[in-house]
Amino acid sequence: MNKPSFLARPEAAMSLLTSRADPMLRSQLTLATCALVIVIGLADFKLGTEVSMQVFYFLPVVLAVIARGWIFGIGISVACVTIWVGGDIAAGARYSSLVVPLWNASITLTTYLVLVWLLSILIHLQHDLEQRVEQRTSALASEIAERKRLEKNILEISERERRSIGHDLHDGLSQHLTGTAITGQLLADRLQERSAEETDDARKLVNLVKTAIAQTRQMAKGLLLADIDAEGLLSALSEFCATTTEQFRVTCTFVNKDPPVSLPSDNGVSSHLFRIAQEAVRNAVRHGGAKHIDVSLHTRNHCLTLMVQDDGSGLPPASQRGEGLGLRIMAHRAQMIGATFAIERLPTGGTIVRCLLPLSSNE
Repeated sequence: MNKPSFLARPEAAMSLLTSRADPMLRSQLTLATCALVIVIGLADFKLGTEVSMQVFYFLPVVLAVIARGWIFGIGISVACVTIWVGGDIAAGARYSSLVVPLWNASITLTTYLVLVWLLSILIHLQHDLEQRVEQRTSALASEIAERKRLEKNILEISERERRSIGHDLHDGLSQHLTGTAITGQLLADRLQERSAEETDDARKLVNLVKTAIAQTRQMAKGLLLADIDAEGLLSALSEFCATTTEQFRVTCTFVNKDPPVSLPSDNGVSSHLFRIAQEAVRNAVRHGGAKHIDVSLHTRNHCLTLMVQDDGSGLPPASQRGEGLGLRIMAHRAQMIGATFAIERLPTGGTIVRCLLPLSSNE
């Protein structure tokens, strides 16, 4: 014989205290309440007037309120008192006056009604608490979604500003410096024709302007690498490491021994991976004082791992490090593409930045 679900699973009976209880479960509990009243009433009649069964009627009263509410609870309370008094009379109980059974019934009914009232308040409070929790959960979910949307918009605006500044540097400042270098070269040639002493100074000025042009173009190239396709990620990382080596006078190498993988392009995975590597390398140079930096990209167990390791001073202790903007941006970029981000300090000095991106079977 199969037990009702509220008996087979005690947690199901507890769900009746919430507003999402299963209607079938309530129906089963209603039938069980009525059956329990009948069973207790028959037992009360069999035992006669010498053994009181009043306390056992509390159980169907409680179940009635849980199953159908306070109205059904009052009905079961009246039924229990009627069966209790009627069973005693049928068992041969004799009273000196009609007032005695009426008084006993009134006191017992009042006790049951108080129980119904208290239990109804408890269930009402439970429902109210549940609604408040749902409203707060919904509000938090909306706030989190809105925060993610704003963070995504901020990153998109940042990328647009990068491209805008890169174009300004390449098409504006770089061209202006080029014109300045040409003008300076003409001036140096004229001074040389006159055998002026300022000729060497003019040529030094031209060389300084040419150096500024090269640095401006390198900066523009780094800023214009905003949208990288999956096929261009390896070449972009390799070129970036070479540029870093030349610009900052450090040894920055890129290592990739695995065949290229097919990355999704709809959410800019390659661009985010490149920006994470770019930010990690720049942090190692500017804040860690690193002299040697290794950037590697490999696949293991259906997972693409981007790792940046340096020999710098490493991260300060967590209590002193705080939450830097660069670290938060890298972590958020990893989150946007479904990757995990981790950064740790090596015991021998230096820092390792890891970004692990799970790959699908077709990738």
